Amino acid sequence: MKYYDDLRSFIDALDAMGDIMHVTREVDCDFEPSAITRRSYEIQSPAPLFHHITGVESGFRLFGAPASLSSRSDMPYARVAMSLGLAPESTGLEIVEALSAARHKPGIPPVRVESAAAPCQQNILRGEQATLDRFPIPFAHDKDGGRYANTWGTLIVKTPDEKWVNWSIARVMKVDGKRMVGLIVPSQHIGQIWAEWVKIGEPMPYALVQGPAPAISCVSGIPIPAHADEADYIGTLAGAPVEVVKAVSIDLDVPATAEIVIEGHVSIIRDCQEGPYGEYGGYLGSGSSAQPTFHVETITYRDDPIWPMSITGRPTDESHTLWAMGLAADALTYLREAELPVKAAWIPEDSTVHWLLIVMPENWRELLPGVSSEELSQRTGEVLFKTSAMVFIPKVYVVDDDFDPTNLREVVWVLSTRVHPVGRRAVFEDQRVIRLPQCYEEEEYVAGKGAKVVFDTLQTTRHLHASFEQGYPQEVRQRILDNW
Repeated sequence: MKYYDDLRSFIDALDAMGDIMHVTREVDCDFEPSAITRRSYEIQSPAPLFHHITGVESGFRLFGAPASLSSRSDMPYARVAMSLGLAPESTGLEIVEALSAARHKPGIPPVRVESAAAPCQQNILRGEQATLDRFPIPFAHDKDGGRYANTWGTLIVKTPDEKWVNWSIARVMKVDGKRMVGLIVPSQHIGQIWAEWVKIGEPMPYALVQGPAPAISCVSGIPIPAHADEADYIGTLAGAPVEVVKAVSIDLDVPATAEIVIEGHVSIIRDCQEGPYGEYGGYLGSGSSAQPTFHVETITYRDDPIWPMSITGRPTDESHTLWAMGLAADALTYLREAELPVKAAWIPEDSTVHWLLIVMPENWRELLPGVSSEELSQRTGEVLFKTSAMVFIPKVYVVDDDFDPTNLREVVWVLSTRVHPVGRRAVFEDQRVIRLPQCYEEEEYVAGKGAKVVFDTLQTTRHLHASFEQGYPQEVRQRILDNW
């Protein structure tokens, strides 16, 4: 296991295992890098690294699909695992367990280094020189409202009283060289912090960090409790403090090894239109909304900087790997804290974060005496649907542990044969609904309320599978394997 403290060492490690596709021909920055990245997701190719982009300074690069499925079939989650300092052959369920376990360990706060020791400040642009036009920012999808300056970068903000620093990922669209507009959802942590600045009538300082250590990008994109500092949690995963440096023009600390840091202030009103944008549900976006303006004041960057990007859409991209694992880890943590004997939690990539599987051990009835499967499903929903992260997931399945929840073929078999057509489900009406899940009616989106469901698929008596593993005597299976 190795923790990569900057993006470049991570890319080198992927390259050494054959998981980087070097695109050395010149590509048009409008759509070509995004289209190549999108195809790389869909055919599970190595991650594309673009070395020559039309219209930008020589040496500036783009990096696509940073945490999608690996092209190595023997280690499909290697990019996510290695980002988090885990072994590349780690399974999806092992990654979920590691993310959950780290939430119960003491955080390791970041340590500040001097500017001279911070690669992210090798080059400093101020005033009119600090323009986004210098950097390769492509259109992500054909129908998007503009070029998206943030799809895999970390936004750093803090409350006016400085008691809470938040590192997160949110989509941010380029307006022009000096302005961006970002999606600020009131219920999300960045939205809560922005609201505090609005209350005092002052623009919110922000830093948008492109290409920090891969673990920073990953943790920025998963749920952890409010008022917990992501930097401390990353330190726990890394086993060492994150090195940060004071930003050049604002009172925020930023990751010292980042590729690019954009500094400025966010307006206190929703004064600019953001969107549409093709999202993780797999459909091109439609419509836009008024969101705050991110004013660009200072930009710092490493020599020959690398700008990472995630081009969301149909499976499988970072939304369906890293973000789904983070949501599963959040669910697993809360259910275990509620003393439910959950063996595992998993979101199948191909469900585009619309299904959550809660896996129960064979002896769950012994561990919960007198509790029926219907009651267990009800309790599962009562715990989960109170959490903020579950706003994204409309359908939960409580399942037995007699199959591999990370194998989509087995998942489809289990759900097809064990979900009752009309019964054995706990329905939770009037739950909070946002527009990102794709399964609701327009009136439900407008009202912000809709139903969510927990399906009870637990078997009263476990049936043996008509399979090679369970359908034949052991000595017959062994003889066949020995002579295969």
